Amino acid sequence: MKKTVAAVFLLIVSVITCPFIKSQSEDSVRQIQLSLKNVVDLAVTKSSAVKYAQNQNQNYYWRFKNYQARFRPQLTLNGDLPDYENTTARVQQEDGSIKFLQVSSLQTSANVSLNQSIPQLGTYVWASSSLERFQDFIGDTSSFSGSPFSIGFTQPVFSYNWMKWYRKSEPLVYEEANRDYVQSIEEIALHATQRFFRYLMVQTNFNLAKSNLKNSEDNMKIAEMKKKLGKISENDYSRIKLSVFNARKSLNRARMDLKNADFDLKSYTGIDQSENIDLEMPLNITFFKIDKEKAIEEAKANRKETPHFKRRLLEADRQLAEAKSNNGLSATLRGSYGVSKSDHYWDGVYDHPKQSKIVKLTLSVPILDWGKSASQVKLAESKRDLEIFDVNKAREDFERSVAVQVEQFKLLKDQLTTAREADKVAGNGYKIAIRKFQNGEISITDLNISLSERESAKRDYINSLRDYWEAFYNLRILTLYDFQANQKITYQNPLLGNK
Repeated sequence: MKKTVAAVFLLIVSVITCPFIKSQSEDSVRQIQLSLKNVVDLAVTKSSAVKYAQNQNQNYYWRFKNYQARFRPQLTLNGDLPDYENTTARVQQEDGSIKFLQVSSLQTSANVSLNQSIPQLGTYVWASSSLERFQDFIGDTSSFSGSPFSIGFTQPVFSYNWMKWYRKSEPLVYEEANRDYVQSIEEIALHATQRFFRYLMVQTNFNLAKSNLKNSEDNMKIAEMKKKLGKISENDYSRIKLSVFNARKSLNRARMDLKNADFDLKSYTGIDQSENIDLEMPLNITFFKIDKEKAIEEAKANRKETPHFKRRLLEADRQLAEAKSNNGLSATLRGSYGVSKSDHYWDGVYDHPKQSKIVKLTLSVPILDWGKSASQVKLAESKRDLEIFDVNKAREDFERSVAVQVEQFKLLKDQLTTAREADKVAGNGYKIAIRKFQNGEISITDLNISLSERESAKRDYINSLRDYWEAFYNLRILTLYDFQANQKITYQNPLLGNK
């Protein structure tokens, strides 16, 4: 009898001390320890999402460069080298009759032009020099014609000036794109944070499931010894045995969830799938005060909404101006001045050329359109008024969302402190409950209650940590401002280098 009691005592001691001993197999598995900062840094530098954001920002960069180049002088060389023809052609004679004759000729031409736009006026000016050679193989003749120098312009009168509006809108598009790029990076950081805590929660569930299975198996061993001694009822023994089966099912489910979360986190951050990772609890939390007015001010200064709202109002004004310009007289004035000449030799083209002048005015006046033009103006005015209303409402909603996020961030301190203390209390309570159950002082029901309280407190604590860090990054997204460092958030696009 004494030997049996001693064996039970040794088994209880081994069960109590076993959870504190690591197996050699666990020590031999190499794991990468990753903090929340490590995961966020990987996501904003290596993920496919950040590469997409970089390429999109690069696209807008070259769009803006193209816009700037459109209003700079353009030097162009055009020509036909050669234009050979050997066929039967329809040729009109001097008396107006038509003859079909064999034609065999070679034409070559070249034209150098310098073009410049004047966006403020909508004017297009140019200067050019051209030379053309024609050779008739049937008549065995050749001649030259050209314009050594000519200048010209095209000037819309009372017409819609698209260049003026284009120059106003494109800088806003580029500014909006640059702010959107920074915002996209911060959103990637938030998505990485969400995946981090999903993995951390699943990892915690997996560790809890392993611990629960270990404790259930240890309790089962003790229950078997007690059954042999007749010190446990069949009902309690069956419930302990059932807890082992439930613990195994929970562990299998947690293992599958961990694999899915592991794949998702590695895919998003660019970590090799063969690596074993272990996440560290992000406890390095610094609570700092945020002034609501300061947050709103930084949001308006840094977010893409500010240029976006300006561009929406500008687009409404542009559509109204276009509708009004189509409601009355519109004209286009074209003119050119230069010198030109023809000769049998190319240098003769430049010997005392004659003046060449052209002036052309094209008019368009609506006479009867059954109210079409007037209705287009009224429609554009109505759309403009509606756009002003929508923009003002969107601006108010945006500022309100920033203010709400600041207030929510302030409330997280007490929530996180309470959850941390509850986790400590529940963890210590479960350890005590294990010892008491193994000593026969409490029932399996009380042990399960303590287990449930420990797991619930642990999950609540992780959820509180997640709420804090998500609010932290949401605040950065809404303001594009780092309140810890007291500076504006900026990111360089590596695809643009030093451009």
